[in-house]
Amino acid sequence: MMINHTDIQNANILIVDDQEPNIALIQQLLAQAGYSHVSATTDPTEVCSLHRKNQYDLILLDLQMPGMDGFAVMEGLKANLADSYMPVIVLTAQPGHKLRALLAGAKDFISKPLDLIEVKTRIHNMLEVRLLYRKLENFNHVLEQTVHERTAQLRESEARYRSLTELACDWYWEQDESGNFTKVSGPVLEMLGLKTPTLQSSASSAQLDCWDESKRDELRSTIAERRPFLDFVFHRTNPDGSQQEFRVSGEPMFNEKSQFLGYRGIGIEIHHVI
Repeated sequence: MMINHTDIQNANILIVDDQEPNIALIQQLLAQAGYSHVSATTDPTEVCSLHRKNQYDLILLDLQMPGMDGFAVMEGLKANLADSYMPVIVLTAQPGHKLRALLAGAKDFISKPLDLIEVKTRIHNMLEVRLLYRKLENFNHVLEQTVHERTAQLRESEARYRSLTELACDWYWEQDESGNFTKVSGPVLEMLGLKTPTLQSSASSAQLDCWDESKRDELRSTIAERRPFLDFVFHRTNPDGSQQEFRVSGEPMFNEKSQFLGYRGIGIEIHHVI
């Protein structure tokens, strides 16, 4: 993230000084240095409204002004800033005012009488930092907006996926790391004979004994190894002698730290013979 020389020379600058000759001197200096967007005011009470309207990249602020001094102007700016960065360089002939100005929020100071090389150097450096700060702020805003949009897209995609799986199968299911059902869409509990009031409840031993034991062991092994399975077929014999055959597919779920969260998948009843 770089700021080029053209960006700096196109910066929006405001000069605030009650003395017209001081303003003329700084304007001439900035024009010679190639700055093209420089405005000025001798009325310190206008600064806050001007900054709200124009969002200056730099304000060159004289501290000693009648009616409203530079410190009062900075207090007003702090109360009206759209961001936390106050782009102010103070102009002062009072050495004791420098530290006070920095504590009040100014980012730098220029001593009077003006040293032209010092003025150009401090203004250039200040603008480079200010424009970098603004570019970073814009980048963070764009990044935040992009994350928000991508999250919304992912949620919409997941909703479409679940809707399609519900249409394409008898049930959609999710289980936690202990094998308990946490989400079920469709009559899976009834189809599997799990006549339980809650998702977390488990089947009775009589219901479990109805399953083909070899197939159950095969599925347990697949899940224990955290492997996906596709069109796994197994069957059960119900207490009334009827037989059911199911086909299920599932995949393990992991979080961003690769910790196992459980399984999710779909299933259909292939046939039910009485």
